[in-house]
Parts: sequence; structure tokens; C-alpha cells
Amino acid sequence: MTDWPDAWLIIPVFNEGQVVGEVVSDACRTFANVVCVDDGSRDNSVAEIRRTDAHLIRHPVNLGPGAAIQTGLEYARTQPGARYFVTFDADGQHQVHDVETMLERLRSEDVDIVLGTRFRGDASHIPWIKRFVLKTVVSMSPNLRRLGLTDAHNGLRAFNRTVADRMNITLNGMSHASEIISMIAQHRWRVAEEPVMIRYTDYSMHKGQPLINGVNIMFDTMLRNRTDV
Repeated sequence: MTDWPDAWLIIPVFNEGQVVGEVVSDACRTFANVVCVDDGSRDNSVAEIRRTDAHLIRHPVNLGPGAAIQTGLEYARTQPGARYFVTFDADGQHQVHDVETMLERLRSEDVDIVLGTRFRGDASHIPWIKRFVLKTVVSMSPNLRRLGLTDAHNGLRAFNRTVADRMNITLNGMSHASEIISMIAQHRWRVAEEPVMIRYTDYSMHKGQPLINGVNIMFDTMLRNRTDV
């Protein structure tokens, strides 16, 4: 854990009790600084998080992943020595070794934020509906095209203090991902992508409503295009 004393993982959590304990425990084996933001879970998520070494913040009601990430970021950036920040999903789709690679790039390259991408490599493991939705979002977004980005809604991101100090997520739901892209363009943060492998398990695939979420993402992108510069 001494390799990353200046990095903080921010994990938004909502009703992930089946897997969150294992996910957080695995992250804590590599990173000493992990903060979980329970976003009004109604299951045993809080109890599972408390079994780990992670910090815990609780929202009394469900606000959405954007709000949870912002709460975790505000907490992490007040911690002594915090220089790097990572957003990391609670459902087991992200992998710790990808985080380490992204952080190494922040340390060694002239970049401010590294975004995980599923589309710079073999994308055959991605369910076809997700491939269709995500590629459609990229084609519809001037900011994504201008920045040369290939993956619009990957929750795995690593960024430095410059980004953390100016990041202010105001969209509470899934739309926060598009808002972050807009902030990258607005503030001219130096951005890079890192190929990552997403674990698509039965749990992660059946937990949500991917088709509805996909439609919402595309609708949100169309609305935000009106304000893209």
C-alpha cells in the first residue's frame, strides 16, 4: 500500500451488498485510501463496507452516482497529501491493476486526467447493446469527437489535483459522465485514454436496466449538444 499513499479511490455505492465487500476489500489491498459513498442503499451495503478498511460516507437518500462521486471527491481532496483521485465502480466491473496503470501515466506523462476506454483494443467482450449505445453517444457528441475520445460513459477515471480542485459535478444521475467530458473541454485539461478490461458478470448485467439507461444516455447527449462549444 505504500506505493500509492497520495491516491484516493472514490467508490459510489447503491444497493451493491452482494459484491461491494469483496470489491472494496480487493481495492484496499493495494490502496490505503479508499472512500465509499453509500448513496441511500436499502440493502446490506453499509454493513459490508464497514467490514473493510475503507472510509464511509452516507447519503440519507438516494441522489445518484454523480452526487455520490462529488461527495467522495470533496472528502478526498481535504485529506492531507492527496494528489491523485480515481472514480471506481462498486459492482466488480473495474480492475485494480488498470487503476495502477492509469496512475502511473499521471505520474510520468503530461496529462491531467486518464479515462478508461473499452474501445482501444478487443471490444468483443462488450455486450452488443452497450457497444451500439456507447458508439452512438460518441458519434453524437462534438466534445468527445473533438477530444478524440472513444468511450463516453466509462466510470473508471484517474485525475490529478488540478482536475480535482476544479471538478464540480452538478448533475446527480448518469448524466454526470457527459458533464465531466464538458469540463475537460471547458478547462482544457490534458486528457488521455487507457484501454481497460470491464468484467461483465451476470450480477452486473442483471442489476440495472441497461436498455433504459442507454436511451437516457443518448437523450442526455442530444440535449447537451446544444451547449457544447
